[in-house]
Amino acid sequence: MDEMVWLIRKTLKDTFRKKKNWFLYFGLPIVGILISLFFYSNASTGTIRAGVVNQDGSQVVTSGVIRYLEGLGQVQVTPLDEETLRARIASGDLDCGIIFEQGFADRVKTGEPGHIRIMSVKGESVTAYIKAMLQSYIGNVAAIGKETKGDEAAFARIYDSYSQHPFKLKATAQPDTSNEKMMSYQTIGYLITFMMFSAANLSEIILKEKENRTFLRLLSSPMSARAYVLSNVVVSLLLIFLQIVVTLVAMKLIFHIDAGMPTFPLIVVLLLFALTAIGLALTIVAFAKSTSAAGAMRNMIITPSCLLAGCYFPVNIMPETVRKISSFLPQHWLLDSIDQLQQGQSLGSLYVNLLILGGFALVFALIAVYRFGKNNDSRQFV
Repeated sequence: MDEMVWLIRKTLKDTFRKKKNWFLYFGLPIVGILISLFFYSNASTGTIRAGVVNQDGSQVVTSGVIRYLEGLGQVQVTPLDEETLRARIASGDLDCGIIFEQGFADRVKTGEPGHIRIMSVKGESVTAYIKAMLQSYIGNVAAIGKETKGDEAAFARIYDSYSQHPFKLKATAQPDTSNEKMMSYQTIGYLITFMMFSAANLSEIILKEKENRTFLRLLSSPMSARAYVLSNVVVSLLLIFLQIVVTLVAMKLIFHIDAGMPTFPLIVVLLLFALTAIGLALTIVAFAKSTSAAGAMRNMIITPSCLLAGCYFPVNIMPETVRKISSFLPQHWLLDSIDQLQQGQSLGSLYVNLLILGGFALVFALIAVYRFGKNNDSRQFV
């Protein structure tokens, strides 16, 4: 134990001897907050700007739903094609997009609505209003279709009567926290990237000390190789925990950004992901033969995976194929947990996400251990 404590102190001292590491580990998360502020602090919080794509042609029901959206007081509707819609959502010109796919009207007439998609860069906090209004209206029309049982004439007669009697809606303004939630969500996305790079940089210390023969000198003492690796894991976990604390404190006390969720569940899911990041970093070290090779592998794995998972911008504006690929990345499950926590879900209800994150951490750790065990290099350390 004494040897391990000495190693932890040594690694921390060597790491923070360089002033640039203070910025890399604690300054960059603050930069991530500033970037999020730049993108979202001036976003509109009044009228919801919605783009509509009608792929169902001139169907009466579909046209009626679009007219209903246009009649909502706080929604500005813009007809577009799907490609333009995705581009304008990505650029921030629109708050959300609604796509009525081919067959939407036919599904409503059967009493089972479908073929409708809603996408947004601002999450549920923005789309909740539109979803609630659409569910109410489409639900009523679907009830007509269900009762008429395929009788087109009866459906048209009842639907026309229903359309002539619009409901009155009394709106009460409530504080809009969508921008703050999106700022915190995007800040955590950047933090994920910094956590992964931090874990990789700290794990590469193992390779550096192997290359300069420091590792062999350490093993000539009573210190064991496993204690050496474990001390590196402890240092990585400690520094990532400090990164998390610094980021959350800066968000709350300096920039006054409300994360939109309790702090304790947020820290729990971030620490669980930290174990995944450390496991991946050790796996990279286990396969790399030098620090330069480890750096190349780190950049090839972390940056593209964070991009696909939605750490830099929301994944729901990406094509369907990319969204499916993101489900195989641990960053996706962390961001999904953050999104659900912002919607009011409890930590216990996220057990599936937590198990998946824990599974990623376990798999990476087992791969690293197996690779180290198979390494026949005289410089092996487990």
